[in-house]
Amino acid sequence: MKTRKIVFMALFTALIAVGAFLKVPTPICPLTFQLMFCTLAGVLLGGEMGAVCVCCYIFLGLIGLPIFTAGGGISYVFQPTFGYLIGFVFGAYAAGKIANAVPEPSFKRLLTANFTSLAIAYLFGVIYYWAICRLYLQNGLSFGKIILYCLLMPVVGDIFECIFAAAVCKRLFPALKGIINGVRASN
Repeated sequence: MKTRKIVFMALFTALIAVGAFLKVPTPICPLTFQLMFCTLAGVLLGGEMGAVCVCCYIFLGLIGLPIFTAGGGISYVFQPTFGYLIGFVFGAYAAGKIANAVPEPSFKRLLTANFTSLAIAYLFGVIYYWAICRLYLQNGLSFGKIILYCLLMPVVGDIFECIFAAAVCKRLFPALKGIINGVRASN
C-alpha cells in the first residue's frame, strides 16, 4: 500500500509542477492550473497526503528546480506571489479534510472543499503579497489595489477551476479512494 501512495503523491507533485506552466492567457492575468491540482491532491489523496504533495513541490522549487511560474530557488520566498504557494499547502489539507469527512462526498461537499481551498490560498496569497510589497519591495501599492489585482481580477478563473475540479473529483473519487486505501470502494 505504501508504494501506491508514494506513486500517487509523486504523480500529484508532478501535476502541480506542470500546472504552473499550463497557462490560459486572459486579459487580466494568466490563469494557471496549480490551484486545481493542489485541490485535487487534497481531495483525492486526503488532507495530509495532499499537503505533503504541495510541500514536496515547494521544496523542489526552493532547492533550485525551475518549477514555479517564475523560476525557482530559495530567493523565490521574496517573490510577492510566494504566499499563494504557502496557501496551497493549507488549502489542500482543508479540501482533503472536508471532502473526506464522509465516505462518498456529494458534489456540494466537493464544491465546498474546493472553494475553501481557494479562499485559503487567496488569504495567504494576498496577505503575503501585501507584506512583501510593503516590507521588502517598499513600493506604494495600497491594500485596496492589492485586493483588486491579486484577488478580484484573477479569482473568476479560479472559481471555474474549482467547479471543474469538483466535477472531476465526483467521477474519480470512488475509484481512486479504493485504490489509494488498498480497499475496493464499496459503492
